[in-house]
Amino acid sequence: SRKEIEVQNNKMIKVIIADDHMIIRDGLRSLLERQPDMEVVAEAENGRIALKYVKELSPDVVIMDIGMRELNGIDATRQITEMSPGVKVLALSMYSDKRFIKGMLKAGASGYMLKDSAFTELIDAIRVIVGSKIYISPGVASIVLEDYLEDSTERESSIRSLLTSREIEVLQLLAEGKSTKQIALSLSLSIKTIESRRARIMQKIGIDNIADLTKYAIREGIVSL
Repeated sequence: SRKEIEVQNNKMIKVIIADDHMIIRDGLRSLLERQPDMEVVAEAENGRIALKYVKELSPDVVIMDIGMRELNGIDATRQITEMSPGVKVLALSMYSDKRFIKGMLKAGASGYMLKDSAFTELIDAIRVIVGSKIYISPGVASIVLEDYLEDSTERESSIRSLLTSREIEVLQLLAEGKSTKQIALSLSLSIKTIESRRARIMQKIGIDNIADLTKYAIREGIVSL
């Protein structure tokens, strides 16, 4: 058929879906796989699993939620784009807050869409970013523009300029109530290393207890309530 010839002539777009809600992942997989040139190669329920699949499967696109446990979408995106610059990340989020939009774009995402967008827009966005362009959903475009204009006159200090990717991972897990032992196991590091990183994080941001550290992480968008 003509469709089959088109697929043979054009490389399939390999997609990973990272979202902590199974119903979202199932719905996206079902819709994407109706496209003759798209293939869902994996689903991930958090940023850490998404990172693992990116290393193993070398996708073209990762559709990335933001508010996920273990490793949030912003920091997963930063690690993916640092590790695999050819992989495009498309943020698909319920958040229209400029802090999240700015965080994802600064982390290296190639696009940002809201979850209430039409499915046809998602398909368009994937094709745009695969073509090495940026896609911003009309629902958030004005926020991006406002933020750009603000940034041109005022620079703000960011948690991501203070802490390394690994330190932010540890911060998120601490703020989620994980013990030092659980974090060490999750990151395949020693307890001593985690204790050292925790001390360094607290020193860098000037906080000396877990309760305030948790509030700080929520305020900075590292974890959600």
